[in-house]
Amino acid sequence: MKQKIPYGVMNYAEIINGSYYFIDKTKYIYDLESVNNPVFLRPRRFGKSLLCSMLHYYYDKKEAGRFQTLFGHTWIGKNPTYTHNTFIVLKYDFSTIPISKNFSEIEHNFNRYCNELLISVQSAYEDILKDFPPVQPEGNASTNLSVWLDKIAITHSIQVYVIIDEYDNFVNQLITTHQDHLYREITSGDSFFRTFFKVLKAGRQTGAISNVFITGVLPITIDDLTSSYNIGKFITLSPTFEHMLGFTKEEVNHLLDRIFHDYSLPSDSRDQVEETIKNQYNGYTFVNPEGEKLYNPTMLMYFLDLLCEQQKIPIDLIDLNLRTDLSWVKRITGSNPKTTGEFVHELTVQDTIQYNRNLLVSKFNMSQFFERNFYPISFFYLGMLTKKDEFRLELPNLSMRAIMVEYFNEINHMDITTDYGAVQEEFGRNPDLHMLFSKYWELYIKKLPEAIFTQVNENFYRTTFYSFCSQILFSWFTWNIERSYPQGRTDLEFVGKYHERFAGLRWIIEFKYYSNTEWKKLKIPLETLDLQEQDTSQILRYGENLKQEYPQARIQMFILYCIGNIGFRIFEITKQHS
Repeated sequence: MKQKIPYGVMNYAEIINGSYYFIDKTKYIYDLESVNNPVFLRPRRFGKSLLCSMLHYYYDKKEAGRFQTLFGHTWIGKNPTYTHNTFIVLKYDFSTIPISKNFSEIEHNFNRYCNELLISVQSAYEDILKDFPPVQPEGNASTNLSVWLDKIAITHSIQVYVIIDEYDNFVNQLITTHQDHLYREITSGDSFFRTFFKVLKAGRQTGAISNVFITGVLPITIDDLTSSYNIGKFITLSPTFEHMLGFTKEEVNHLLDRIFHDYSLPSDSRDQVEETIKNQYNGYTFVNPEGEKLYNPTMLMYFLDLLCEQQKIPIDLIDLNLRTDLSWVKRITGSNPKTTGEFVHELTVQDTIQYNRNLLVSKFNMSQFFERNFYPISFFYLGMLTKKDEFRLELPNLSMRAIMVEYFNEINHMDITTDYGAVQEEFGRNPDLHMLFSKYWELYIKKLPEAIFTQVNENFYRTTFYSFCSQILFSWFTWNIERSYPQGRTDLEFVGKYHERFAGLRWIIEFKYYSNTEWKKLKIPLETLDLQEQDTSQILRYGENLKQEYPQARIQMFILYCIGNIGFRIFEITKQHS
């Protein structure tokens, strides 16, 4: 029986009851029980809401009758803790709270949301809470909650498990819309937000609250609330919980086994599907840079949903609704155009950037968040950078590289989308690398400021050429960057989609670079530049390895010499060159 892809499904019960594919992460419920007041941060669209929903169904006393249905087949269902289905669950989702330009209106929206939740929970537990004072719908949310928790502490009738999903969502919106004065007002003094967290802290002290689980994206708000809520345990960088969200290779492979079988997908497409999702959605390491990299779960489900529906690799590999929000990038870096340009340029050229590990493992407030030294840390929490090693962060995958190039282009006022159609049409008639790279050089390289070419390298051309091609040839190709072989890694590979007109075609491209200064010292015409023997032998070994993997592939190999912004030469390599 075919199951469904849980793309966009954030309700745990819906996934279990609705015949969706399910990757079991329930063991982490057991691990979480050893942590008091955990705070767990991950980039947006990384599965936090589904995790909160799973905890809700596990701990909610009302759901006790469905425990076997919802959890019987899972790890935690076979190894349940004594706390399952023993609490009243207060599950907040602060992303639903509307913001405005008026502090009083934001406070009103917050109070209304929290009070409505409390009223609905009190109604659902009428048998236990029948003697509790009624919640005042228009009253202060913290006061209502405090009275409610005090009553629970006195009666000892039951404890409360508190879940706050997207704890920082609505205050983050204030930051991205440059309403910093409202953010400071909300997170300082005796504001409604700080008071709410004081009530939670008091509830933990009285025993009315069994535990508080908080998710979000950034640590700045929880740090600014420290004096009100200094009981949180920051587990974001804990090795125990690194794989609590996101999918491991083993989990993805098992899922693909089931999907290929259930949907009768062609078995000879499996390798290309695996390559594509690894390049586009894998690469995240939040704790141990030497450990296993994770797949972004929502982006992966977007791809798999379309793969099953269309029986082919999707044309668009990134859901536009799920892309990392460039408003955050602009807000973080926009205060200083010079440092912004330097930061984005370094990432576009190098794919990596140095970071201060001490800043990563400590929380920080908003005033620090926009300092140049914190840019890498900010991008780490937003999911645009991930750990390469203990000293450098890197862009995790092709999706994030494309977004970084997009911002690089915006900073440098590059808009060449109007020319894409003609290039695509010409390539469709004649798939010629020289034509394609000539168009890239004419439409892109020649339009960039000359100062950029004092600090570029092979990676700059590889990354920007990939970005250029991915916006033109996305219907026909996927791409590999730094694909591993026994003798090393290729720079860039074009892979014809198995179901499109260039199926079976694979290009291997190696980039070599001379700066403008280096080239001028050589004092030779560009057309006399010779092919280097070591470059030829290297790419031939890659070609041999690739042929062993894909015996039927039509492999072409190219070495591409780039000379600053002066020009380029392309050599197609055949075995006769060896």
